[in-house]
Amino acid sequence: MTNGRLAVVAAMFGALASTADAADVKRGKRVFNKCKACHTLVADKHRIGPSLVGIFGRPAGTMPKYRYSKAMRKAGVDGLIWTPEVMKEYLARPRTYITGTKMTFVGLKKERDREDLVAFLREATK
Repeated sequence: MTNGRLAVVAAMFGALASTADAADVKRGKRVFNKCKACHTLVADKHRIGPSLVGIFGRPAGTMPKYRYSKAMRKAGVDGLIWTPEVMKEYLARPRTYITGTKMTFVGLKKERDREDLVAFLREATK
């Protein structure tokens, strides 16, 4: 195989691998079923946990009309901004990531579940 053809084949395999590894929004919606007992995707409608509308780009502990734990408010004051990367880390072990949070959920062990959930939330919370 010539270098040109080898490069094309390598590029094709790279594209296939990145597509296979890409987050799955539909699967993320199914993972969200674990969250919706406490969270909503409706603005200003809170349950045990706050609405997740507009979560990305917002400082932690700042959703209006929701009473956060002192730990979550402090995290926001200290500069914690919800980004997709931060959310993935938080969802692995919420109570360890922010000690003292009211969130009792133990977390999502599988990285793929976190990736898919965040992909779903990025679309569903705009």
